[in-house]
Amino acid sequence: MAGMTSSARPPLNRRLAGFGTTIFAEMSALAVRTGAINLGQGFPDTDGPEAVREAAVRALRDGRGNQYPPGPGVPELRAAIAAHQERHYGLEYDPDTEVLVTAGATEAIAASLLALVEPGDEVVALEPYYDSYAACVAMAGGTRVPVTLRPHEGAFRLDLDELRDAVTDRTRLLLINTPHNPTGTVLTRAELAAVAELAVERDLLVVTDEVYEHLVFDGAEHVPLASFPGMRERTVTISSAGKTYSFTGWKVGWITAAPALVAAVRSAKQYLTYVSAGPFQYAVAEALALPESYLTGLREDLRAKRDLLAAGLAEVGFGVFRPAGTYFVTTDIRPLGLDDGFAFCRALPERAGVVAVPNAVFYDHREAGAPFVRFAFCKRTPVLEEAVRRLKAA
Repeated sequence: MAGMTSSARPPLNRRLAGFGTTIFAEMSALAVRTGAINLGQGFPDTDGPEAVREAAVRALRDGRGNQYPPGPGVPELRAAIAAHQERHYGLEYDPDTEVLVTAGATEAIAASLLALVEPGDEVVALEPYYDSYAACVAMAGGTRVPVTLRPHEGAFRLDLDELRDAVTDRTRLLLINTPHNPTGTVLTRAELAAVAELAVERDLLVVTDEVYEHLVFDGAEHVPLASFPGMRERTVTISSAGKTYSFTGWKVGWITAAPALVAAVRSAKQYLTYVSAGPFQYAVAEALALPESYLTGLREDLRAKRDLLAAGLAEVGFGVFRPAGTYFVTTDIRPLGLDDGFAFCRALPERAGVVAVPNAVFYDHREAGAPFVRFAFCKRTPVLEEAVRRLKAA
């Protein structure tokens, strides 16, 4: 019969059976259909530095990267990544053996988990988590063990005792995200030291998602976990150009790690995209060499936008968690007399002409995230002002 498969088993691999269309695709489609302002998906509505964009155009015209680039990434970008890690954090990496370029941080996460996790291994991840974490752990055949960040005194905090209790004899890897999406929490030096101590004590690998490394505010400090004693040889550090330089569509990410870990991740990565973003790799190499004034200006701009949106949301009546990092504000809808973030977000475009994302989608413990909703502030100031006006009028 038409439409029937040759087996009674569903077409989708059972490891992915619980994963449908991402919430970002759903809410972005809803924004297009309703004409709403999209504060759901985390992408800027302006391009990054003109000099970086022109570097990509120059690479295209010069024929650099138009054919397959080297599997580990073009040498210029690998050198620039290594120089960035040393300049900002004092971490020295060999561009030839300790740096790997990927198709964005999302592929870096996927390749790392596919390479390092086997069926039956447990992966401890901070909850709420970026949605690809769960899918990648599932594809690797691992078991996800969430440790929930909980609201405390206006921010989401990690309970170090809960983290320690989550580690068992089956734990293979800690998956750490700081600055943290979606809560905006930036783990402190003391918290990271405790995580490092646990990893060394229990001989765990660690994958750290640090894509928001330069988007920190109000004196918050981003400290790579790889910089702590005993961690360089067991940590895969992930970052990307999309968030720092506002070219999310280029999908240029990378990992830095010890040679054995890079070799393992490369073994998985080569069978995913193989290579990608050839001309853009040359442009990102130039971006990474921009002066510190660029990063300072970016943070100042985003801090002003954070304050604008956070103040507007508070005036509407949301409970607001002012982020110390990233470009997202998490809010609590319970002060509005509501407690279902999914229903709220699906109704908001028609009601107010604004799109947000329900945080519950980032939780295994859905009830823990039910009343929280995330708004992105990486948009032009007039767009944020209009979004606030619409929310106030709704």
